[in-house]
Parts: sequence; C-alpha cells; structure tokens
Amino acid sequence: MVVQVPPSPCSRLRHWQQVRTWARLIREAEALWHVDVRELKRLGALELSQLLEEVPPAQRPRVNRWLQRYAVATRLQDRALVSQQTDPWGKRE
Repeated sequence: MVVQVPPSPCSRLRHWQQVRTWARLIREAEALWHVDVRELKRLGALELSQLLEEVPPAQRPRVNRWLQRYAVATRLQDRALVSQQTDPWGKRE
C-alpha cells in the first residue's frame, strides 16, 4: 500500500507560479500577433535605451562579455567616455 503525502504549501505555490508564468508567456506571444511591427520596434528601442542607462558602471564589462557570447550588436560604453566624445546634442565631435 502506497501512502501519498499531500504536497507542501511551498511546492503548491511554486507549481502555481510556474503555471501562471507559462500562461502569461503564451498570452504575451498571442498579443504580439496583433502588434504593428513598427510599433514593436519602437518599443524595443525604448526598452533598450532604458536598459543601457540602468546597467551599473561597475557591471558593464561583465555584461559586455555576456552580450558578446549572446552575439548581439549592443555593447555598453563607459558613460564618462561617451560624454567626452559627444557634444550636448549627442553627435560625435
């Protein structure tokens, strides 16, 4: 005779969170079917620019190594170096 132990509250909560996460990802994927590609690119550019500002300077070299491994085009630069190389309008001098 096999006695089944009821799952603990922590394991039930973890299972519920995993199921909810999958459902949210599916919902978001389906929502993308109805999005204008131009709008999606604009939102991606906004998100990328915000992320670039939020990466702490001390972590930028390590983040750059991961970006290289992921083979993405974005690379982080030292903010001080960028501000020295650009005029107030963001153009290279």
